[in-house]
Amino acid sequence: MTEWICRTCGVEQAVAAEPPAACAICTDERQYVLPSGPAWTTSEALLSEGYRLVIAEEEPGLWGLRPEPRIGIGQTALLVIGAGGNLLFDVPSFVDPAAVEVVERLGGVAAIMASHPHMYGSQVAWSRALGGVPVYVAAKDANWVQRADPAIVVWDEPFEPLPGVRASQVGGHFPGQTIAHWTGADGAGVLLAGDACGVRPDGNVTFLRSYPNSIPMSPLGVRRIVEGFDRHPYRRLYDNVAGRLADDAAAIVRFSADRYLAWIGGEHDDLI
Repeated sequence: MTEWICRTCGVEQAVAAEPPAACAICTDERQYVLPSGPAWTTSEALLSEGYRLVIAEEEPGLWGLRPEPRIGIGQTALLVIGAGGNLLFDVPSFVDPAAVEVVERLGGVAAIMASHPHMYGSQVAWSRALGGVPVYVAAKDANWVQRADPAIVVWDEPFEPLPGVRASQVGGHFPGQTIAHWTGADGAGVLLAGDACGVRPDGNVTFLRSYPNSIPMSPLGVRRIVEGFDRHPYRRLYDNVAGRLADDAAAIVRFSADRYLAWIGGEHDDLI
């Protein structure tokens, strides 16, 4: 029996002798299937091919785990260091034993949570590598879990998986799209946003239903996301691929949302 991982999205699959015929995550319009068809791997195979997780401090109390070379969607997982335990948010696609050792030296993990199904990664495998810690999955997205396990805890209402970290669902990209608000080491407020929004080269953010396929988010979806963000005081924001708003993040998100809604609503049609 093998712990299969989809090479295209990096999400773990049910343990089985053979991989599934298709990846349910990739056949959805928000992802894609390669022209060559489904492709499967394992953590052991990736490690033998030279893949590693690079761990670096993003700011005091927050560490990033980035795959090199890139695999799947290539998310940078975020490890929040808290007084009551640590949170692993948006999960690496494979388990790197060397990275597990570093995480344990940083205090281990008390809870695992992904922003949405594209970021499930190898959440069950990571839970087992860290002693069976709970994996929190938003109820509205639970049907996307490809590998069931007793460690999975389904949740709906906003709650604190750890003291100082509050999780809530803002919808949009997926109905259960989750954000995590952390007070930050300086108390300024940090939002772990997944890809509820994505940081762009101009220093603003955008909102999409599908990032690889450039399918836009609806006006209702954008408004709900921003309203969900605004329930928390925050000055910094991280997306799921190492994009960062280093200061004044709430104002930047509101400006970006107004700009997006103006274009998608036709306010600038005189310019096209």
